Amino acid sequence: MEDQSQPDQASPEVQKRIQDSFDRQGLMAHLGATLTRIAPGRVHIELPGRPEVTQQHGYFHAGATSAIADSAGGYAAYTLFPEDTDVLTVEYKINLLAPAAGDRIEAVGTVLKSGRTLTVCQLEVFGVQDDGERKLVANGQQTLIRVKRPEQ
Repeated sequence: MEDQSQPDQASPEVQKRIQDSFDRQGLMAHLGATLTRIAPGRVHIELPGRPEVTQQHGYFHAGATSAIADSAGGYAAYTLFPEDTDVLTVEYKINLLAPAAGDRIEAVGTVLKSGRTLTVCQLEVFGVQDDGERKLVANGQQTLIRVKRPEQ
């Protein structure tokens, strides 16, 4: 159930900070993933299906599924962090519930608890068909740490 008390979109400044950071991630670019929603405490990342992100049976590879889930949770946490900080994953666990099939997969990271140092997020990944059909294919939980942004 979605929390209706949060705004539907993050501020333009937060959206820019998240998008700029995402654009620096070589792995997300390599996979072909895109940010599709940035809201306070919630981020969606989509990955289109193509042979380079599948495993031997044609399903999305668990590594690709896990990578976009990790990034979605990390950026969900980052939406709530102060401007002069950064985010790193401490740990995450993901359960692969069904073969990741679809025209694309969508990872949703949602903050469960944001603290001064550690933040805990829920991770969900859906297989999505072009006709709109969605199926939960993975879920997990993640712990992130807020760190001081390194001097540039």
